[in-house]
Amino acid sequence: MNLTLTFSRQAKETYAAIQSQLYNRWGQVVLEKFERKTVKTLDLILQSPLMFKSMPDHPTIRKGLIHKNCSVFYEVKTTEIEVLFFWDNRQDPIFL
Repeated sequence: MNLTLTFSRQAKETYAAIQSQLYNRWGQVVLEKFERKTVKTLDLILQSPLMFKSMPDHPTIRKGLIHKNCSVFYEVKTTEIEVLFFWDNRQDPIFL
């Protein structure tokens, strides 16, 4: 598979919000570590888009774990992988 990675508006907003929270609470070092983990996870998704578990009610949407406190939700399409949003796992559960 040779898919491109795209980001929804919501993905950009939720990623920025998590970055801001990390920086404000723990500083630059923790933020950079999170950013490296995010890049690594997204690279894994590009290499093997189906590696993470799909959502029961939405089989085309998958949840990838970046860190125990953060996940990325994405959809595998014909020619691209769209990152839908990032989620702080400490929040209330979501229902897609």
